[in-house]
Amino acid sequence: MEHSNISEQQVLTSIPFNKPFTSGKEQEYIAQALKNDHLSGDGPFTKKCRELIESIFYGKSALLTTSCTHALEMTALLLNVRPGDEVIIPSFTFVSTVNAFALRGAKIVFIDIRRDTKNLDETLIERSINANTRAIVPVHYAGVGCEMDTISDMAKAHGLAIIEDNAHGIFGKYKNKLLGTFGEMSTLSFHETKNLQCGEGGALVINDEKFCERAEIIREKGTNRSRFFRGQVDKYSWVDIGSSYLPSDILAAYLLAQLESKEAIQKRRRELWNRYHSGLANWAEAHSIELPFVPDHCEQSYHMFYIMLPDIVARTKLIAHLKRSGIMSVFHYLPLHSSEMGRSMGYSVGDCPVTEYVSERILRLPFYASLSIEEQQYVIDTMLTCF
Repeated sequence: MEHSNISEQQVLTSIPFNKPFTSGKEQEYIAQALKNDHLSGDGPFTKKCRELIESIFYGKSALLTTSCTHALEMTALLLNVRPGDEVIIPSFTFVSTVNAFALRGAKIVFIDIRRDTKNLDETLIERSINANTRAIVPVHYAGVGCEMDTISDMAKAHGLAIIEDNAHGIFGKYKNKLLGTFGEMSTLSFHETKNLQCGEGGALVINDEKFCERAEIIREKGTNRSRFFRGQVDKYSWVDIGSSYLPSDILAAYLLAQLESKEAIQKRRRELWNRYHSGLANWAEAHSIELPFVPDHCEQSYHMFYIMLPDIVARTKLIAHLKRSGIMSVFHYLPLHSSEMGRSMGYSVGDCPVTEYVSERILRLPFYASLSIEEQQYVIDTMLTCF
């Protein structure tokens, strides 16, 4: 076994769970953005980012947003979600997935997740569909694809929209098809914890052209300002509902450097993931600990590395053990169906038992592109001394 050269005394205060990553040209591009005298949205760097994102997704239309949260909100507006409409969403997700539709008055229909991938359980969708159902929102947890063949077939049979929450899944594939290209729309996150980042940011990827023009209007506060700047109208005015979803060109400058370095970043994240997997495999088997599961027909995005402990007692012990050695580990998500808001919607503990089981046992390890081999080996060596 390869052992770390880092002693506990050499670790400053901690190996953090996450650390923002710079690929090399971020400061240069930010300086250029300042010189351009265009700091607001849709400047030169925003347009370059849009072109690169569209190239990743086979030319599908992409709009940069201030966050994945805002991109999700735009999908709800574009679908004209109204009170009384129902949207099917896994309980095991971040609150943004739900808030986007709850803000429009939709009834949130929580369903449970699969035990293996932690994605929504496609076998539970059909029973949740009724005349009021408008959309299914698959969340590609850890960048591993949901069972999109089954989900797509159900959506088509019932005339439902699919909105992919692809915050974890950029570059991931399901049966050789990119995640984010199955539904009418998908959303990306460029938060500082994601594969590609700019602090706060996101994107809306539009696979159905009928939404493109209105998406521009909604993103521009409900105005046809984009058409005005393209010379398609002689003045712009308020034509629809909308909000301010454009990120600053300074953020786009940072993101452009990341997009240009995407191959190197992904290569590094893949190496880190594989090193965790091989370094912890025997230890995990000896202590009934589960490592991430990636089906053969999926290509993951290498977004995170998590483990599943036998119970919450073991997880608490490992967290404390790592913390004493200056290593930060985190868990998520608390089930949305049994949260305060979930209970106010009529849900209760027991409604999504697999979600509750996973939530008490899952633990995420430090994972970021600048994590050194020595630091990662120190994390692994420290874990091997627990239990």
